[in-house]
Amino acid sequence: MEVYSRLVETRTPARPEAVALVLHGGASRGQAMRVSPTQLSVLRMVPIAGRLAQAGRGRLAVFRLLNSARGWDTHTTPVDDVRWALGQVRERYGADLPVALVGHSLGGRAALLSAAAPQVRSVVALASWVYPQEAVPPAPGRDVLFVHGDSDRIASLANARAVARRLSGSARVGFVTVREGKHAMLRRHAVFDGLAADWVRATLLGDSVGAPVDRLRGGEQLLQV
Repeated sequence: MEVYSRLVETRTPARPEAVALVLHGGASRGQAMRVSPTQLSVLRMVPIAGRLAQAGRGRLAVFRLLNSARGWDTHTTPVDDVRWALGQVRERYGADLPVALVGHSLGGRAALLSAAAPQVRSVVALASWVYPQEAVPPAPGRDVLFVHGDSDRIASLANARAVARRLSGSARVGFVTVREGKHAMLRRHAVFDGLAADWVRATLLGDSVGAPVDRLRGGEQLLQV
């Protein structure tokens, strides 16, 4: 079965100032199994994309990326899907428009591994599923926000913190721990969604959105909400 990546439009203003790509997670369910628009890991990102579009106030183009296959394997990874999506953005808007990557779970991992791409200026890693020694490349000049629940039993909070510490040697990194937040981000979803939207708005559009994002960008690396 042939599988391929797809972009789903959430908001596409005529003259956007920046672009946000929303990246879903989801474990594998068989070899090269196609991503369904109705699977829970994909649906989980719909309200986040909507919140980004609302925060962008007509200045931000927002797309959801549907990966070519579920999960992560040695042949095709979500990083390849992100690379394809960035190419689509270049074709549509040119190479100069800054891009934010907002990913959940394995989508957060893909966002972090893609942070150094030339178009990318900002990253939000929500409940990112990463290894403690993840080979995340240096990302100088990028703004990277980790948001992780302290009750996440699927993606390790300690692993995410380890990656954030290493990445902070090159990028501007903020880390928010959400009290009672779980991997699905359903409990306290407004915190996860709101932080992602405020971070993208502040880092791509230059808006001041207030605490806690302004505090994080000002150099306070760890914050619990």
